[in-house]
Amino acid sequence: MTQTVEVADIEKTHKNAIAELVQTACKFESHIEIESEGKNINAKSLMGIMAFGLKKGMEVSISAKGTDEKAAVDCISQFLTSNAECAM
Repeated sequence: MTQTVEVADIEKTHKNAIAELVQTACKFESHIEIESEGKNINAKSLMGIMAFGLKKGMEVSISAKGTDEKAAVDCISQFLTSNAECAM
């Protein structure tokens, strides 16, 4: 499952947006990847997300493969676009 979104200003509403994003991704069993501009990283990797350089206005594709892939993509998408935490 894959979804493309435009990243909102996640730093504005989260004290540590990168760590919170990784923690959110780690709640899911599925393998989750974020891709943009030829870079593809594991959403559960803190160092990977830091190096990825997420920023407001960036268009990213979120993909997941596994038993809870739809919920994972929906949740990460919600986090990146509306700065909200998803309910699991």
